[in-house]
Amino acid sequence: MTELQVVRAGTVPYEEAWARQRELHAARVAGEGPDTLLLLEHPSVYTAGRRTEPHERPFDGTPVVDVDRGGKITWHGPGQLVGYPIVALPDPVDVVAHVRRLEDALMEVCAGVGVQTQRVEGRSGVWLAADEPGPDSRFRPERKIAAIGVRVARGVTMHGFALNCDPDLAAFGAIVPCGIADAGVTSLSAELGRDVPVAEVVDAVEAAVRRVLTLAPAV
Repeated sequence: MTELQVVRAGTVPYEEAWARQRELHAARVAGEGPDTLLLLEHPSVYTAGRRTEPHERPFDGTPVVDVDRGGKITWHGPGQLVGYPIVALPDPVDVVAHVRRLEDALMEVCAGVGVQTQRVEGRSGVWLAADEPGPDSRFRPERKIAAIGVRVARGVTMHGFALNCDPDLAAFGAIVPCGIADAGVTSLSAELGRDVPVAEVVDAVEAAVRRVLTLAPAV
């Protein structure tokens, strides 16, 4: 891939964005459209990947959109920057490598605003390490700041990533986020102790994702 069309779509209802992804995916598979990155926010919504278990869904009966990506349940909403790369992967297709490239990009963005992140073995996404054991009663476990869930069909990706900038983290309290009960969820704002809106990092996210995807070997 040498070129990437980026569309900053603003706030888009989830089902509308999902339909747009399918249109872009079909065009890319047919060779009639470019590699595209959608950057947007969603109104508050829960979405569940194929591996979501019943007990991980909202405890209060809140509706959930079941989708065709990997992974489990998560929340999208205001203050969270969502990215959907619709791109043709190099042959042979390596889905894990695609996920790792997205993680690299988001880790770079987090570092750029002063939040040091890491990967966690066996868990996708971007994480902060647990606090060191000590007398502090505010000990925090490992916590996820960016979630990643993708689908690849006919060599072209769908779905993508969600970076928590300044969302209402209480929305994650009604579910078992990503099916992980022994870890937490955080945001750039929560970690830095100041408001970090989507607008502050969207340029850096676009640049970093463009870099990791366009540097991939050409198809």
